[in-house]
Amino acid sequence: MLELRPNCEWCDRDLPPDSPEARICSFECTFCAKCAQTALNHRCPNCQGELVRRPVRPENKLVTFPASTTRVHAKREEHDDR
Repeated sequence: MLELRPNCEWCDRDLPPDSPEARICSFECTFCAKCAQTALNHRCPNCQGELVRRPVRPENKLVTFPASTTRVHAKREEHDDR
């Protein structure tokens, strides 16, 4: 089951479970559409995997299978200007 992480790991933008703007890699690293396209060129900076649109979990399933509330941040080099 997908974790549905709550934020973009690059810019920390909120990404609720129903957001069509969330992008994930096969390891579930999570980024917003803007960062995925402009800063990351649709590649995960952690694994180099492809970033694709995250599926939306139906609202009635969120009660039983809630989204994660743990915020994650990508490791960036000190002088990384992305």
